[in-house]
Amino acid sequence: MMMAAVLLAWTARTTLRSHAPKSTLHYIPVLAFSIPTLQFLLFRYSGQLGAVYGPVATELLTCFPLIFLSVYFAANLLDTIDLSRYGERVGNAGPGIASYAVFSVTQKLSMYLIGRNAGSSLMFTRSGLQFMVATFYALVLPSKFLVIAVLPLLHSASLNVHVPLERTTLALNATLQMHKYSLVARQESLTGYISVLDNVKDGFRVMRCDHSLLGGEWSLPPKGRTPTVKEPIYAVFAMLEAVRLVKTESAKNKPDVPDDQRNALVIGLGIGTTPSALIAHGIRTTIVEIDPIVHDFATRYFSLPLNHTAMIEDASDFVSRAQHAGPEQYSYDYIIHDVFTGGAEPVNLFTQEFLQGLSELLKPDGVIAINYAGDLLLPSATLVVHTVLSVFPTCRIFREDVPAPPTEPKAKAKNKDFTNMVLFCRKSNEPFAFRNVVEADCLGSQARRYNMYPQHEIDRAYFDERRRGAATTATEGLRRGNTQVLEKWQRESAVGHWGIMRTVLPDAVWENW
Repeated sequence: MMMAAVLLAWTARTTLRSHAPKSTLHYIPVLAFSIPTLQFLLFRYSGQLGAVYGPVATELLTCFPLIFLSVYFAANLLDTIDLSRYGERVGNAGPGIASYAVFSVTQKLSMYLIGRNAGSSLMFTRSGLQFMVATFYALVLPSKFLVIAVLPLLHSASLNVHVPLERTTLALNATLQMHKYSLVARQESLTGYISVLDNVKDGFRVMRCDHSLLGGEWSLPPKGRTPTVKEPIYAVFAMLEAVRLVKTESAKNKPDVPDDQRNALVIGLGIGTTPSALIAHGIRTTIVEIDPIVHDFATRYFSLPLNHTAMIEDASDFVSRAQHAGPEQYSYDYIIHDVFTGGAEPVNLFTQEFLQGLSELLKPDGVIAINYAGDLLLPSATLVVHTVLSVFPTCRIFREDVPAPPTEPKAKAKNKDFTNMVLFCRKSNEPFAFRNVVEADCLGSQARRYNMYPQHEIDRAYFDERRRGAATTATEGLRRGNTQVLEKWQRESAVGHWGIMRTVLPDAVWENW
């Protein structure tokens, strides 16, 4: 959308020159200051517009005209620069090359600064950055029309709940409480907008990242029970703990290694449901989480214990460093790979190279559990499964729920099958099974008692059949630098996930942040 605005303005500048009055230039800062208010008004219609048309309409009515007018007037200014004295080539191409160079440097510098400082202050929030850009326009293009910008500024300072101020947060909570929700904390960070919400009616707490939920737990324990850990509201996180249940024939005659002599690596934190249970069992646990706010909120507002090793960095960097250090320093009995957020996974964490790195960190008799959330009918699921199988020879695949029969509306609706799929894998070719769950495994939790043991197994033949019927590009293993196929299908999966999230929380909760 933004590149379309740039190209359209650049190519149409000659045609529009005789139609667009120069006074339009002075309205650009007013438009820039008005964008947060316009977005606030448009977000209210996101439920009706949907995941595809909502963003298009919002960008078309806010950022598109700002970029178009900016590029149009900048291009006209460049046309007045005469560099012909340096030669015909420089005269013709110089302004365009120079403007592109300035754009590229500014873009890279902005990405660096935002990546390092996202959410650290009001200036480095989405709204703050918008106001900073608008202020730049006002300084470059001062005019009497700027008085009009006072109205959207007053609205943003008092009523725009997307602006993280004390007054607007009070307005936000007033709206949320009408729908039986309450905001506990919020902060923008490098992976998106992170918030913690309480459902005061049903008694649970969730952590949100943009338009996805990273996890949740019940606020109060079941009557008559005092579990060691909080009850999760999502069954899949309990199933990931089944890495402790894996048994092989060759291990039957070997003494069991106590939990307090085992260690685990968790890639992706969420609210910390799985690592909290591992820690409660006495397992030495290392958590790799890229977002410092997610880790901070998990420890402050959820039940993640402090007695763990936290590595706040990109998992690719951690695994690469651990590989070079060798198994003497980094070697794990259990690895949990759970990096889903916002309708998609970081594709680099599903490549053969990254998974091979995890394989090197896994002990010979260790177990890895890989959670993939997506539409199992899309080629992306088949691609991920076969990439995992290319690294780990022995895997068993389970889904979170029972697939709906073809006659049910859920199965027939646009032919989708969105669910969590967990792959339990080992490095050896020896088959494995799961021992029965005992009371000590559950930590007093009913959710773990009913959901820890993997139940809904998917035969590998299902994915072999889909692989044979898929296009050639979807059957190859996912390699670093060649992830476009997965990214393409993830976009479609993300749209489906968006629709599911709208059934989990009311529209007003998503739209009011």
